[in-house]
Amino acid sequence: FKARWVRPENIHLTLKFLGDVEISDIGKISDAISESADGFAPISIRAKGIGVFPSIKRPKVLWIGISGQMDELVGLQQKLDENLSKLGFPKEKRAFNGHLTLARAKEYIDPKKMIDAMIKFKEFESEPFTADRLIFFRSRLKPSGAEYSELASAELAVNSKTSIPDKPDRP
Repeated sequence: FKARWVRPENIHLTLKFLGDVEISDIGKISDAISESADGFAPISIRAKGIGVFPSIKRPKVLWIGISGQMDELVGLQQKLDENLSKLGFPKEKRAFNGHLTLARAKEYIDPKKMIDAMIKFKEFESEPFTADRLIFFRSRLKPSGAEYSELASAELAVNSKTSIPDKPDRP
């Protein structure tokens, strides 16, 4: 099937999508990220299983799921969601569905072909890897795919610190 594959360096786990952000809010958002990271140790996760959004009848996004320290990851996501809600960002209504986007369909995909591909990879599980920081990304959509630049980050550690680049790009 024809798809736009995500470049490996752009694969990431989204805990909260903010949409358009005012440049004047970057500092407050960075503080909320730092506060969210504080008290959380690095989290061990694996890529596992495969799926599609929105449904197998209309697959538009191919993703790989995650497993591992899910209670910790969900706790971190909920704390981040809570802290950002204090800044006016709406809380998530849906349960967190952690995944890594692999590709976006460029055209109709026959559900049977997608099911066949998913069956082949249903037992896939990566080696564990560590999520050790929260990153606040700016994303720009381009014809070649999304381009990400880091605006701020916070290490997952008991006493986390937020780093803010000298001159962040406008989100």
